[in-house]
Amino acid sequence: MSHEHEPHQFSVMDVLEQRWSPRAFDRDEVLDENRLGPAFEAARWSPSSGNSQPWTFMVGFRGDDVFQTIVGTMASGNQVWAEHAGAVVANIASVVDAEGNPQSHAVYDLGQAVAHFSVQATAEGLMVHQMGGFDAQTLGRELELDSSQRVVTLMAIGSMGDPAELPEKLQLREAQPRSRKSLSEIVRGSAHYA
Repeated sequence: MSHEHEPHQFSVMDVLEQRWSPRAFDRDEVLDENRLGPAFEAARWSPSSGNSQPWTFMVGFRGDDVFQTIVGTMASGNQVWAEHAGAVVANIASVVDAEGNPQSHAVYDLGQAVAHFSVQATAEGLMVHQMGGFDAQTLGRELELDSSQRVVTLMAIGSMGDPAELPEKLQLREAQPRSRKSLSEIVRGSAHYA
């Protein structure tokens, strides 16, 4: 399965090794506010420029209207598996502050909050699959966001399901081993890694 660990040069926390993005979610699992609470708490404590905290999360649980709205704007290749997650979340950045000034760091800060969320969710035994394949403008309108806010990414959240329930093409992708670029490919400057 794709969650097997690739060798790495330095040790990292177990929760970071365990984090991966499945498409097969437990179709019977019921999530609620309490189950997602620790992950949202971790996102809340994420760092941000000037402590602006320019993030908002719109949550839908499988079967409710928010869930259907979010899934309805996904690309069909994401809908086919994400509709079985226990929850879906729209990750929203406030790109303009209360005074009308652009917040150029908002998307970066939202990304940090989502990273904190995903690590805490993994520690809680949940899987998070982030995605960009959706109609952001339509979703923003349907969620009644104002012009200062932008849906940047989506997350599907739940426990691991049976990959055999996925379409054949996705079963193959689910079985591929995880891979990452080497440190020498991503770190430049004074640091030199093999």
